[in-house]
Amino acid sequence: MIRKASFPPVTDTRTRVLICGSLPGERSLAARQYYAHPQNQFWRLIAAVIDRADLPALPYEARLAALLEARIGLWDAVASATRAGSSDAAIANAQANDLGTLAASLPELAAIAFNGATAHRLGLRQLGAHASRWIILALPSSSPLHTIGLPAKLPAWHALRPFLA
Repeated sequence: MIRKASFPPVTDTRTRVLICGSLPGERSLAARQYYAHPQNQFWRLIAAVIDRADLPALPYEARLAALLEARIGLWDAVASATRAGSSDAAIANAQANDLGTLAASLPELAAIAFNGATAHRLGLRQLGAHASRWIILALPSSSPLHTIGLPAKLPAWHALRPFLA
């Protein structure tokens, strides 16, 4: 089975919220873009959080720039793993990203939000005792495999707003 690798972090020194997924899915890996699957709700959810209705329609680099402008960073809990398909349940032989070191390097970081249960479980394990340095938020997954609708997910995602001010 082919080993799949995550992307580099998207952060800068102004990042206040770091959103961590687990490992990019097949469509994202093929496109070399975070949350590239057209049914993934990430860009619509984050557009509502930062009041940028145009965000999902922007070119990828412009979306990333808008996130950084809103003081939001992106990364993944898993650096690499073997996995058939895109399901988090199929992740095997995972190697962790050094989430603690990245988080500690962001001087304005206030919160780490995990996009889905797998990212939350793996990310907390990586942060260990250092997790108490930040507010930790467990968000409902934006994945199309997590079938509750966008309206049901929005309240949890709106919890990011206070950290962005």
